[in-house]
Amino acid sequence: MKFDVLLITDAEKDIIDIYKYIFLIDSKENAEYVFHKIEEACKSLSSLPDRGHISPELERIGVMNFKEIHFKPYRIIYEIINKKVFIHCILDGRRDLQEFLEHRLIR
Repeated sequence: MKFDVLLITDAEKDIIDIYKYIFLIDSKENAEYVFHKIEEACKSLSSLPDRGHISPELERIGVMNFKEIHFKPYRIIYEIINKKVFIHCILDGRRDLQEFLEHRLIR
């Protein structure tokens, strides 16, 4: 069964920021490569979205309704509601994410 995959505004901004950053510090080609790989990972959630795991940072504070998948080093944080997958953020996994995730996802 297929799920609809939707990026919320914050996740759209995240992917644009990632693209711009890579474009500026590296190259357009690498920015486009990462953009397309993240896009593929997001689209792959249309089938088997339950394959992701609960973020350890959110699990520590008892928030269990968000899952994540990876396109290393990027983390794609999402929530499944009915037959829809809502992507909430796409983040660089090398950052300290505990406080960021608490504020962004629990506000």
